Amino acid sequence: MTTRSPTSVAALAVALLCVFLLAACGSSTVVRSPGTASTPRVSTPKPGASVVVRSGDTLYRLAVSNGISPMDLALWNGISAPYTIYPGQRLHLYPRSSAQASRPATAAASSGGTRAPVRPTQAAPQASAPAPVRSNITWRWPTDGQILNRYSAGDPTRQGIDIVGKGGQPVRAAADGVVVYSGSGLVGYGELVIVKHDEQWLSAYGHNRTRLVNEGARVKAGEQIAEMGSTGAAREMLHFEIRYNGKPVDPLQYLPRR
Repeated sequence: MTTRSPTSVAALAVALLCVFLLAACGSSTVVRSPGTASTPRVSTPKPGASVVVRSGDTLYRLAVSNGISPMDLALWNGISAPYTIYPGQRLHLYPRSSAQASRPATAAASSGGTRAPVRPTQAAPQASAPAPVRSNITWRWPTDGQILNRYSAGDPTRQGIDIVGKGGQPVRAAADGVVVYSGSGLVGYGELVIVKHDEQWLSAYGHNRTRLVNEGARVKAGEQIAEMGSTGAAREMLHFEIRYNGKPVDPLQYLPRR
């Protein structure tokens, strides 16, 4: 797995979960990227800190400038696709409880002086929720290969597993679902695909050479969604995460033994 320096950005996406993500609002199209690695980064939460959105700001820009993953910033503030933010909206730079996250933010309207409530598109997940013991989803391995790095609870640089393989080998959906993100806007993940399986579960597939699905596409377990690559990584591999209510869990607890 790529080493992510504590100055910036990392892992993924909430019940939309999605996360994970991004800067501008809008869907992206499937692209073929060169295998050049971008600088990997990890989130640095700032307990008690927040930032007020100004005209022209994007979720991505605010996240990166504050050393936080766009995905994490979206999750912490209950913002789902298409990740729209509004002038005057207050974004918290740290994970909060669901009770706090569900309170509407109050912002000054850009033209009058009246204050209007700005509600996140959905409640943020509980950052402190323990990993569930059971999943009603039948998971399958997303690709073949040996595990290079394993999940480590509490370590922002190891929120999933890294599976090494050959460039171009199939990366497959680990379960049925809907593609909620397909793009390269999350620094440190390269070409990334995120699949939402239900209101609690999603999976993420990073460092691809090629993404083969667009946002909104419905995929079946085992369906190819990307080709393995090294975008955002030092070598060809798949970075795979499973998240429950936005919180990363150990994929090896859910994938079948092999």
